[in-house]
Amino acid sequence: MKPQPLTTTAPELATWLDANAEAIDTAQDLAREILPRLGRADLFQIGVPAHEGGLDGTAVDAIEAIAGVAAHSLTAAFVFWGQRTFIEYLLQSPNEALRARWLPALLRGELAGATGLSNAMKYLSNIEPLQMNATPRLIDGAGAGWTLNGKLPWITNLRREGFLAAAAFDHSDGAPPSIFAIPHDAAGVVRSDDLDLIALRSSNTAALTVERTALDASWQITADAPAFLARVRPAFLGFQCGLSIGLARRALAAIDESSAPARAAVADEVAPLAHELDALTKRLFDGVQHGTFVSAPAALFEVRIGLAAAVDRAVRLEVVTAGGRGYLREKGGTARRTREAAFVPIVTPSIVQLKNQLAQHQRTRAA
Repeated sequence: MKPQPLTTTAPELATWLDANAEAIDTAQDLAREILPRLGRADLFQIGVPAHEGGLDGTAVDAIEAIAGVAAHSLTAAFVFWGQRTFIEYLLQSPNEALRARWLPALLRGELAGATGLSNAMKYLSNIEPLQMNATPRLIDGAGAGWTLNGKLPWITNLRREGFLAAAAFDHSDGAPPSIFAIPHDAAGVVRSDDLDLIALRSSNTAALTVERTALDASWQITADAPAFLARVRPAFLGFQCGLSIGLARRALAAIDESSAPARAAVADEVAPLAHELDALTKRLFDGVQHGTFVSAPAALFEVRIGLAAAVDRAVRLEVVTAGGRGYLREKGGTARRTREAAFVPIVTPSIVQLKNQLAQHQRTRAA
């Protein structure tokens, strides 16, 4: 079934994003508005069970929703990805009290959920060690807890108005790494100024430092980070792939809206690219829907790499067909989409990291 565009499912949001996409990408003035607007459109509830306050559906439906937003603004879709991924962590967490306490506000977009697990996903793939540490302690003389320390240099959706950030911690006592939800107002939690990005500037992207922060088990998403990360990685990367799908679709649509001579000049390249995009999207949806990516992450890495390449080709073809008009910032969004496309290969895990992982996987299989 062909996905419904955002102009149909959430026309008010689509109009606002189209009118402000350039400002959202290049400035920070509208950063506080994105999350509540996505929440009012009920987008965070897609793929969430009704008994948890959602609209039912599947993770595939959530990917399509992220893609729908990305067709209008990659910055807004990046915020959407961070929020929906954090929601997924709570849905898959055994900590029912944590989920019951915070999920309603997250689904409404009243509280930001920041997925600070990029470092942890790289740890899972043996790319880098964990950057956060937890030391056991007694809190107020009674009840087990931990003292948390560390810094994560890049987290999206650290909304100044309030956030929970997921982060994985190594344990000094030799216990398995675990994952905590870190509240913005806990003692020792410091958010940096927004990073000086070349684009996506309204995404509330900053560094997070945790220094001698005391949290107890009520804030623990999972006590077994490796197993949990392997289970949620298909959603983490699958939702992320929605960024590529939406941006590539929009670039192809822009080509289709160009002049007849321009379309004819690239027709031999556009047709196979559109077919490839559809095939990669189907592979992604099938793997997420049937759970095959949990035990076969290399297949998911291949899809992510393929989609990044498709985005690059689609936007380059859009530049060709737009001509000089595309070089104007306020004319059709071509210039903005070239900046957005430049982000796709570097979002963690980056294409370089994934290609290295695939090469390692192939060497292991050969051995």
